[in-house]
Amino acid sequence: MEYTVYQLAFFFFIYSFAGWCIEVCCAAIQKRKFVNRGFVNGPLCPIYGSGAVLFAIFLPELKEAPFFLFLAGAILASILEFITGAMLEKLFHRKWWDYSDIKWNYEGYVCLPFSLIWGGCAVILNMFLNPLLVKLLGIMPKLLIVIIMIALTVVLVLDTVGTTLTIRGLQKKQVQLAEFTEGVSHVSKLLENAITRRIQKRMDKAFPMLEIPKIKRQKRTKEKETVFAEGCSFYKLASLFFIGAFLGDITETIFCLITAGKLMSRSSVVYGPFSIVWGLGCAFLTAILYRIRNKNDSYIFIAGTLLGGVYEYICSVFTELVFGTVFWDYSKFAFNLGGRINLLYCFFWGIAAVVWMKLLYPRLSTWIEKIPMKAGKIICTVMLVFMIFDCLLSAMALARYTERNTTGKQAQNEVESFLDEHFGDERMERIYPNAKIVD
Repeated sequence: MEYTVYQLAFFFFIYSFAGWCIEVCCAAIQKRKFVNRGFVNGPLCPIYGSGAVLFAIFLPELKEAPFFLFLAGAILASILEFITGAMLEKLFHRKWWDYSDIKWNYEGYVCLPFSLIWGGCAVILNMFLNPLLVKLLGIMPKLLIVIIMIALTVVLVLDTVGTTLTIRGLQKKQVQLAEFTEGVSHVSKLLENAITRRIQKRMDKAFPMLEIPKIKRQKRTKEKETVFAEGCSFYKLASLFFIGAFLGDITETIFCLITAGKLMSRSSVVYGPFSIVWGLGCAFLTAILYRIRNKNDSYIFIAGTLLGGVYEYICSVFTELVFGTVFWDYSKFAFNLGGRINLLYCFFWGIAAVVWMKLLYPRLSTWIEKIPMKAGKIICTVMLVFMIFDCLLSAMALARYTERNTTGKQAQNEVESFLDEHFGDERMERIYPNAKIVD
Protein backbone atom coordinates (compact mmCIF):
# COMPACT_ATOMS: atom_id res chain seq x y z
CA MET A 1 0.00 0.00 0.00
CA GLU A 2 1.37 3.40 -0.94
CA TYR A 3 -0.10 5.14 2.12
CA THR A 4 -0.22 4.15 5.80
CA VAL A 5 -3.40 3.88 7.86
CA TYR A 6 -2.61 7.19 9.59
CA GLN A 7 -2.14 8.93 6.26
CA LEU A 8 -5.45 7.55 4.97
CA ALA A 9 -7.20 8.71 8.15
CA PHE A 10 -5.60 12.14 7.70
CA PHE A 11 -6.84 12.24 4.10
CA PHE A 12 -10.34 11.28 5.22
CA PHE A 13 -10.72 14.15 7.69
CA ILE A 14 -8.96 16.74 5.53
CA TYR A 15 -11.08 16.02 2.47
CA SER A 16 -14.27 15.60 4.53
CA PHE A 17 -13.70 19.10 5.86
CA ALA A 18 -12.82 20.44 2.40
CA GLY A 19 -15.98 18.84 0.98
CA TRP A 20 -18.05 20.42 3.75
CA CYS A 21 -16.57 23.84 2.92
CA ILE A 22 -17.41 23.36 -0.76
CA GLU A 23 -20.99 22.30 0.05
CA VAL A 24 -21.48 25.24 2.41
CA CYS A 25 -20.13 27.71 -0.15
CA CYS A 26 -22.38 26.32 -2.89
CA ALA A 27 -25.40 26.46 -0.59
CA ALA A 28 -24.49 30.00 0.49
CA ILE A 29 -24.33 31.13 -3.14
CA GLN A 30 -27.70 29.56 -3.92
CA LYS A 31 -29.57 30.60 -0.75
CA ARG A 32 -27.49 33.66 0.21
CA LYS A 33 -27.04 32.46 3.80
CA PHE A 34 -25.00 29.95 5.80
CA VAL A 35 -26.36 26.41 5.77
CA ASN A 36 -24.62 23.42 7.37
CA ARG A 37 -24.84 20.89 4.53
CA GLY A 38 -23.29 17.89 6.22
CA PHE A 39 -25.16 14.81 7.42
CA VAL A 40 -23.47 15.18 10.80
CA ASN A 41 -23.46 18.33 12.93
CA GLY A 42 -19.71 18.83 12.72
CA PRO A 43 -17.98 20.53 9.78
CA LEU A 44 -17.50 17.30 7.84
CA CYS A 45 -19.00 15.63 4.75
CA PRO A 46 -17.80 12.01 5.15
CA ILE A 47 -18.68 11.02 1.57
CA TYR A 48 -15.91 13.33 0.29
CA GLY A 49 -13.40 11.83 2.71
CA SER A 50 -14.48 8.30 1.78
CA GLY A 51 -14.05 9.06 -1.91
CA ALA A 52 -10.59 10.48 -1.31
CA VAL A 53 -9.56 7.38 0.66
CA LEU A 54 -10.78 5.09 -2.13
CA PHE A 55 -8.77 7.15 -4.64
CA ALA A 56 -5.67 6.86 -2.44
CA ILE A 57 -6.01 3.08 -2.01
CA PHE A 58 -7.00 1.91 -5.48
CA LEU A 59 -5.78 4.51 -7.98
CA PRO A 60 -2.16 5.61 -7.23
CA GLU A 61 -0.65 3.24 -9.80
CA LEU A 62 -2.66 5.00 -12.52
CA LYS A 63 -0.74 8.26 -12.06
CA GLU A 64 1.27 7.45 -15.17
CA ALA A 65 -1.99 7.18 -17.17
CA PRO A 66 -3.99 10.34 -16.32
CA PHE A 67 -6.87 9.50 -18.66
CA PHE A 68 -7.49 6.14 -16.99
CA LEU A 69 -6.99 7.77 -13.60
CA PHE A 70 -9.69 10.29 -14.51
CA LEU A 71 -12.04 7.61 -15.85
CA ALA A 72 -11.54 5.25 -12.90
CA GLY A 73 -12.00 8.09 -10.43
CA ALA A 74 -15.26 9.17 -12.07
CA ILE A 75 -16.69 5.65 -12.06
CA LEU A 76 -15.43 4.71 -8.57
CA ALA A 77 -16.81 7.90 -7.01
CA SER A 78 -20.11 7.50 -8.86
CA ILE A 79 -20.47 3.99 -7.45
CA LEU A 80 -19.74 5.32 -3.95
CA GLU A 81 -22.26 8.13 -4.39
CA PHE A 82 -24.90 5.75 -5.72
CA ILE A 83 -24.45 3.22 -2.91
CA THR A 84 -24.42 5.95 -0.24
CA GLY A 85 -27.51 7.64 -1.65
CA ALA A 86 -29.40 4.35 -1.99
CA MET A 87 -28.47 3.26 1.55
CA LEU A 88 -29.52 6.58 3.09
CA GLU A 89 -32.83 6.41 1.23
CA LYS A 90 -33.31 2.82 2.40
CA LEU A 91 -32.61 3.79 6.02
CA PHE A 92 -34.51 7.08 6.18
CA HIS A 93 -37.00 6.62 3.31
CA ARG A 94 -35.99 9.94 1.74
CA LYS A 95 -33.41 11.11 -0.78
CA TRP A 96 -30.63 13.26 0.64
CA TRP A 97 -29.73 14.65 -2.77
CA ASP A 98 -31.50 14.48 -6.08
CA TYR A 99 -29.96 15.09 -9.51
CA SER A 100 -33.18 14.27 -11.36
CA ASP A 101 -33.34 17.76 -12.87
CA ILE A 102 -29.80 17.45 -14.30
CA LYS A 103 -29.27 15.83 -17.68
CA TRP A 104 -27.59 12.40 -17.85
CA ASN A 105 -28.50 11.39 -14.30
CA TYR A 106 -29.06 7.88 -12.98
CA GLU A 107 -32.04 7.53 -10.64
CA GLY A 108 -31.22 10.97 -9.26
CA TYR A 109 -28.29 9.57 -7.25
CA VAL A 110 -25.50 10.34 -9.72
CA CYS A 111 -25.17 12.48 -12.83
CA LEU A 112 -22.56 12.90 -15.55
CA PRO A 113 -21.42 16.49 -14.70
CA PHE A 114 -20.64 15.61 -11.08
CA SER A 115 -19.07 12.30 -12.08
CA LEU A 116 -16.70 14.20 -14.37
CA ILE A 117 -15.84 16.54 -11.49
CA TRP A 118 -15.09 13.49 -9.32
CA GLY A 119 -12.79 12.21 -12.07
CA GLY A 120 -10.92 15.51 -12.15
CA CYS A 121 -10.60 15.41 -8.36
CA ALA A 122 -9.07 11.93 -8.58
CA VAL A 123 -6.36 13.25 -10.89
CA ILE A 124 -5.64 16.33 -8.77
CA LEU A 125 -5.60 14.41 -5.48
CA ASN A 126 -3.36 11.55 -6.59
CA MET A 127 -0.93 13.60 -8.66
CA PHE A 128 -0.62 16.79 -6.60
CA LEU A 129 -2.48 17.16 -3.30
CA ASN A 130 -1.83 13.80 -1.63
CA PRO A 131 1.98 14.05 -1.97
CA LEU A 132 1.83 17.53 -0.42
CA LEU A 133 -0.33 16.31 2.47
CA VAL A 134 2.07 13.42 3.09
CA LYS A 135 4.95 15.92 3.40
CA LEU A 136 2.89 18.03 5.78
CA LEU A 137 2.06 14.98 7.85
CA GLY A 138 5.75 14.07 8.00
CA ILE A 139 6.50 17.31 9.82
CA MET A 140 4.02 16.59 12.63
CA PRO A 141 4.95 14.39 15.63
CA LYS A 142 3.54 10.86 15.23
CA LEU A 143 2.05 10.79 18.75
CA LEU A 144 0.20 14.01 18.07
CA ILE A 145 -1.19 12.58 14.83
CA VAL A 146 -2.43 9.45 16.61
CA ILE A 147 -4.15 11.47 19.35
CA ILE A 148 -5.81 13.81 16.83
CA MET A 149 -7.02 10.97 14.60
CA ILE A 150 -8.46 9.01 17.55
CA ALA A 151 -10.17 12.12 18.97
CA LEU A 152 -11.67 13.07 15.60
CA THR A 153 -12.87 9.49 15.01
CA VAL A 154 -14.60 9.32 18.40
CA VAL A 155 -16.28 12.70 17.86
CA LEU A 156 -17.42 11.70 14.36
CA VAL A 157 -18.86 8.38 15.58
CA LEU A 158 -20.77 10.04 18.43
CA ASP A 159 -21.98 12.79 16.10
CA THR A 160 -23.15 10.26 13.51
CA VAL A 161 -24.96 8.10 16.09
CA GLY A 162 -26.67 11.12 17.67
CA THR A 163 -27.81 12.50 14.31
CA THR A 164 -29.03 9.10 13.13
CA LEU A 165 -31.02 8.49 16.30
CA THR A 166 -32.59 11.92 16.05
CA ILE A 167 -33.57 11.51 12.42
CA ARG A 168 -35.10 8.09 13.04
CA GLY A 169 -36.97 9.35 16.05
CA LEU A 170 -35.18 6.99 18.43
CA GLN A 171 -33.42 9.45 20.72
CA LYS A 172 -36.18 9.33 23.31
CA LYS A 173 -35.91 5.57 23.61
CA GLN A 174 -32.14 5.83 24.15
CA VAL A 175 -32.42 8.58 26.75
CA GLN A 176 -35.01 6.64 28.75
CA LEU A 177 -32.47 3.92 29.40
CA ALA A 178 -30.61 6.36 31.64
CA GLU A 179 -33.66 7.61 33.58
CA PHE A 180 -33.11 6.39 37.11
CA THR A 181 -35.07 9.01 39.00
CA GLU A 182 -37.82 11.44 38.24
CA GLY A 183 -35.48 14.42 38.57
CA VAL A 184 -32.90 12.94 36.23
CA SER A 185 -35.73 12.01 33.86
CA HIS A 186 -36.91 15.64 33.77
CA VAL A 187 -33.41 16.94 33.01
CA SER A 188 -32.86 14.25 30.40
CA LYS A 189 -36.08 15.16 28.64
CA LEU A 190 -35.14 18.85 28.58
CA LEU A 191 -31.73 18.05 27.11
CA GLU A 192 -33.23 15.55 24.71
CA ASN A 193 -35.80 18.00 23.41
CA ALA A 194 -33.26 20.83 23.04
CA ILE A 195 -30.70 18.70 21.22
CA THR A 196 -33.29 16.98 19.06
CA ARG A 197 -34.99 20.23 18.05
CA ARG A 198 -31.62 21.77 17.15
CA ILE A 199 -30.60 18.82 14.96
CA GLN A 200 -34.02 18.58 13.32
CA LYS A 201 -34.02 22.32 12.62
CA ARG A 202 -30.59 22.06 11.01
CA MET A 203 -31.62 19.06 8.92
CA ASP A 204 -34.71 20.92 7.73
CA LYS A 205 -32.54 23.78 6.51
CA ALA A 206 -29.83 21.63 4.97
CA PHE A 207 -32.14 19.12 3.29
CA PRO A 208 -35.60 20.66 2.74
CA MET A 209 -36.80 17.56 0.89
CA LEU A 210 -36.11 15.34 3.93
CA GLU A 211 -38.99 14.66 6.29
CA ILE A 212 -37.72 13.79 9.75
CA PRO A 213 -39.92 11.55 11.90
CA LYS A 214 -41.52 13.14 14.94
CA ILE A 215 -40.20 12.23 18.34
CA LYS A 216 -43.55 10.85 19.43
CA ARG A 217 -43.67 7.10 19.18
CA GLN A 218 -45.84 5.89 16.38
CA LYS A 219 -47.16 2.38 15.93
CA ARG A 220 -45.96 0.79 12.72
CA THR A 221 -47.66 -2.13 11.11
CA LYS A 222 -45.24 -4.43 9.40
CA GLU A 223 -46.63 -6.18 6.39
CA LYS A 224 -46.22 -9.91 6.56
CA GLU A 225 -43.87 -11.30 3.96
CA THR A 226 -45.47 -13.83 1.68
CA VAL A 227 -42.78 -14.34 -0.98
CA PHE A 228 -39.20 -15.34 -0.23
CA ALA A 229 -36.56 -12.89 -1.50
CA GLU A 230 -39.06 -10.71 -3.35
CA GLY A 231 -37.64 -7.97 -5.58
CA CYS A 232 -34.00 -6.97 -5.14
CA SER A 233 -33.88 -7.85 -1.44
CA PHE A 234 -31.04 -9.06 0.79
CA TYR A 235 -31.97 -12.73 0.46
CA LYS A 236 -32.29 -12.36 -3.32
CA LEU A 237 -28.79 -10.85 -3.59
CA ALA A 238 -27.39 -13.46 -1.18
CA SER A 239 -28.90 -16.25 -3.26
CA LEU A 240 -27.53 -14.73 -6.46
CA PHE A 241 -24.10 -14.44 -4.82
CA PHE A 242 -23.95 -18.20 -4.21
CA ILE A 243 -25.32 -19.03 -7.65
CA GLY A 244 -22.93 -16.58 -9.36
CA ALA A 245 -19.95 -17.84 -7.36
CA PHE A 246 -20.65 -21.44 -8.40
CA LEU A 247 -21.51 -20.75 -12.05
CA GLY A 248 -18.55 -18.37 -12.38
CA ASP A 249 -16.13 -21.03 -11.15
CA ILE A 250 -17.58 -23.65 -13.50
CA THR A 251 -17.58 -21.24 -16.46
CA GLU A 252 -13.94 -20.24 -15.93
CA THR A 253 -12.92 -23.87 -15.52
CA ILE A 254 -14.54 -24.84 -18.82
CA PHE A 255 -13.09 -21.74 -20.54
CA CYS A 256 -9.56 -22.64 -19.39
CA LEU A 257 -10.07 -26.25 -20.49
CA ILE A 258 -11.10 -25.11 -23.98
CA THR A 259 -8.47 -22.37 -24.45
CA ALA A 260 -5.50 -23.79 -22.50
CA GLY A 261 -6.27 -27.48 -22.94
CA LYS A 262 -5.97 -28.30 -19.24
CA LEU A 263 -8.26 -28.58 -16.25
CA MET A 264 -7.32 -26.18 -13.46
CA SER A 265 -8.95 -24.84 -10.33
CA ARG A 266 -10.55 -21.40 -10.61
CA SER A 267 -11.91 -21.32 -7.08
CA SER A 268 -11.33 -18.41 -4.69
CA VAL A 269 -11.70 -20.53 -1.54
CA VAL A 270 -10.14 -23.71 -0.21
CA TYR A 271 -13.45 -25.58 0.10
CA GLY A 272 -15.92 -25.78 -2.75
CA PRO A 273 -16.06 -24.58 -6.38
CA PHE A 274 -16.82 -20.94 -5.63
CA SER A 275 -15.38 -17.85 -7.29
CA ILE A 276 -15.90 -14.96 -4.86
CA VAL A 277 -15.13 -12.39 -7.57
CA TRP A 278 -17.94 -13.73 -9.75
CA GLY A 279 -20.33 -14.09 -6.81
CA LEU A 280 -19.80 -10.56 -5.55
CA GLY A 281 -19.84 -9.26 -9.11
CA CYS A 282 -23.16 -10.98 -9.72
CA ALA A 283 -24.75 -9.49 -6.60
CA PHE A 284 -23.10 -6.08 -7.14
CA LEU A 285 -24.13 -5.74 -10.79
CA THR A 286 -27.65 -6.95 -10.02
CA ALA A 287 -28.08 -4.38 -7.24
CA ILE A 288 -26.96 -1.53 -9.51
CA LEU A 289 -28.43 -2.67 -12.84
CA TYR A 290 -31.76 -3.83 -11.37
CA ARG A 291 -33.28 -0.39 -11.90
CA ILE A 292 -32.35 -0.36 -15.60
CA ARG A 293 -33.12 -4.02 -16.35
CA ASN A 294 -35.90 -2.99 -18.74
CA LYS A 295 -33.73 -0.61 -20.80
CA ASN A 296 -32.24 -1.57 -24.16
CA ASP A 297 -29.31 -3.98 -24.46
CA SER A 298 -26.73 -1.37 -25.51
CA TYR A 299 -27.40 0.69 -22.38
CA ILE A 300 -26.88 -2.34 -20.13
CA PHE A 301 -23.81 -3.43 -22.14
CA ILE A 302 -22.04 -0.08 -21.65
CA ALA A 303 -22.91 0.00 -17.96
CA GLY A 304 -21.74 -3.60 -17.49
CA THR A 305 -18.48 -2.97 -19.35
CA LEU A 306 -17.57 0.06 -17.22
CA LEU A 307 -18.74 -1.37 -13.89
CA GLY A 308 -17.21 -4.78 -14.56
CA GLY A 309 -13.84 -3.27 -15.46
CA VAL A 310 -13.73 -1.08 -12.35
CA TYR A 311 -14.92 -3.96 -10.16
CA GLU A 312 -12.25 -6.35 -11.48
CA TYR A 313 -9.55 -3.69 -11.10
CA ILE A 314 -10.55 -3.01 -7.48
CA CYS A 315 -10.59 -6.75 -6.70
CA SER A 316 -7.10 -7.12 -8.16
CA VAL A 317 -5.70 -4.25 -6.09
CA PHE A 318 -7.51 -5.42 -2.95
CA THR A 319 -6.24 -9.02 -3.12
CA GLU A 320 -2.69 -7.82 -3.77
CA LEU A 321 -2.78 -5.39 -0.82
CA VAL A 322 -4.38 -7.86 1.60
CA PHE A 323 -2.81 -11.19 0.56
CA GLY A 324 0.33 -10.03 -1.24
CA THR A 325 -0.73 -12.23 -4.15
CA VAL A 326 -1.83 -11.54 -7.73
CA PHE A 327 -4.51 -13.99 -8.78
CA TRP A 328 -4.66 -12.99 -12.46
CA ASP A 329 -2.36 -11.12 -14.81
CA TYR A 330 -3.45 -9.79 -18.21
CA SER A 331 -0.09 -8.25 -19.11
CA LYS A 332 0.13 -10.42 -22.23
CA PHE A 333 -3.25 -9.22 -23.49
CA ALA A 334 -3.63 -6.23 -25.79
CA PHE A 335 -5.17 -3.07 -24.32
CA ASN A 336 -4.55 -4.08 -20.71
CA LEU A 337 -4.27 -1.70 -17.76
CA GLY A 338 -1.46 -2.68 -15.40
CA GLY A 339 -2.22 -6.33 -16.11
CA ARG A 340 -5.28 -6.04 -13.87
CA ILE A 341 -7.94 -5.63 -16.55
CA ASN A 342 -8.04 -5.70 -20.33
CA LEU A 343 -10.48 -4.40 -22.92
CA LEU A 344 -11.56 -7.85 -24.13
CA TYR A 345 -12.59 -9.04 -20.66
CA CYS A 346 -14.30 -5.71 -19.98
CA PHE A 347 -16.42 -6.43 -23.06
CA PHE A 348 -17.09 -9.86 -21.59
CA TRP A 349 -18.44 -8.12 -18.48
CA GLY A 350 -20.72 -6.04 -20.71
CA ILE A 351 -21.99 -9.11 -22.58
CA ALA A 352 -22.41 -10.96 -19.29
CA ALA A 353 -24.45 -8.03 -17.93
CA VAL A 354 -26.84 -8.18 -20.89
CA VAL A 355 -27.19 -11.98 -20.78
CA TRP A 356 -27.61 -11.88 -17.01
CA MET A 357 -30.22 -9.10 -16.77
CA LYS A 358 -32.21 -10.09 -19.87
CA LEU A 359 -32.07 -13.89 -19.83
CA LEU A 360 -30.71 -15.48 -16.66
CA TYR A 361 -31.78 -13.14 -13.86
CA PRO A 362 -35.55 -13.15 -14.62
CA ARG A 363 -35.64 -16.97 -14.60
CA LEU A 364 -33.40 -17.36 -11.55
CA SER A 365 -35.37 -14.69 -9.70
CA THR A 366 -38.63 -16.55 -10.36
CA TRP A 367 -37.15 -19.85 -9.17
CA ILE A 368 -35.67 -18.30 -6.04
CA GLU A 369 -38.99 -16.68 -5.11
CA LYS A 370 -40.68 -20.09 -5.31
CA ILE A 371 -38.55 -21.38 -2.42
CA PRO A 372 -40.60 -21.68 0.82
CA MET A 373 -39.99 -18.70 3.11
CA LYS A 374 -38.62 -20.62 6.12
CA ALA A 375 -36.50 -23.03 4.08
CA GLY A 376 -35.06 -20.19 2.00
CA LYS A 377 -33.97 -18.18 5.03
CA ILE A 378 -32.42 -21.25 6.68
CA ILE A 379 -30.51 -22.21 3.52
CA CYS A 380 -29.22 -18.65 3.00
CA THR A 381 -28.15 -18.33 6.65
CA VAL A 382 -26.32 -21.67 6.64
CA MET A 383 -24.60 -20.84 3.34
CA LEU A 384 -23.57 -17.41 4.58
CA VAL A 385 -22.04 -18.88 7.75
CA PHE A 386 -20.23 -21.53 5.69
CA MET A 387 -18.95 -18.96 3.18
CA ILE A 388 -17.70 -16.61 5.92
CA PHE A 389 -15.83 -19.52 7.52
CA ASP A 390 -14.49 -20.64 4.12
CA CYS A 391 -13.30 -17.13 3.24
CA LEU A 392 -11.60 -16.60 6.62
CA LEU A 393 -9.84 -19.96 6.43
CA SER A 394 -8.80 -19.29 2.84
CA ALA A 395 -7.43 -15.88 3.82
CA MET A 396 -5.42 -17.39 6.66
CA ALA A 397 -4.10 -20.18 4.40
CA LEU A 398 -3.09 -17.65 1.71
CA ALA A 399 -1.40 -15.37 4.24
CA ARG A 400 0.56 -18.31 5.65
CA TYR A 401 1.43 -19.53 2.13
CA THR A 402 2.79 -16.08 1.25
CA GLU A 403 4.75 -15.88 4.50
CA ARG A 404 6.32 -19.32 3.97
CA ASN A 405 7.46 -18.47 0.47
CA THR A 406 8.73 -14.94 1.12
CA THR A 407 10.41 -15.23 4.51
CA GLY A 408 10.81 -19.00 5.02
CA LYS A 409 9.50 -18.48 8.55
CA GLN A 410 8.61 -21.67 10.41
CA ALA A 411 5.29 -22.16 12.18
CA GLN A 412 5.25 -20.28 15.50
CA ASN A 413 1.99 -21.59 16.97
CA GLU A 414 -0.66 -24.30 16.63
CA VAL A 415 -2.70 -22.33 14.08
CA GLU A 416 0.25 -21.91 11.74
CA SER A 417 1.18 -25.58 12.20
CA PHE A 418 -2.38 -26.55 11.28
CA LEU A 419 -2.27 -24.38 8.16
CA ASP A 420 1.12 -25.78 7.13
CA GLU A 421 -0.11 -29.33 7.59
CA HIS A 422 -3.47 -29.04 5.83
CA PHE A 423 -2.71 -26.29 3.30
CA GLY A 424 0.85 -26.89 2.17
CA ASP A 425 2.44 -25.36 -0.91
CA GLU A 426 1.38 -28.18 -3.21
CA ARG A 427 -2.27 -27.94 -2.26
CA MET A 428 -2.32 -24.12 -2.40
CA GLU A 429 -0.71 -24.11 -5.83
CA ARG A 430 -3.29 -26.63 -7.00
CA ILE A 431 -6.16 -24.47 -5.73
CA TYR A 432 -4.61 -21.20 -6.97
CA PRO A 433 -2.51 -22.19 -10.01
CA ASN A 434 -2.24 -18.62 -11.35
CA ALA A 435 -1.40 -16.94 -8.06
CA LYS A 436 1.83 -14.92 -8.04
CA ILE A 437 3.44 -13.66 -4.86
CA VAL A 438 4.45 -9.97 -4.97
CA ASP A 439 6.58 -7.87 -2.67
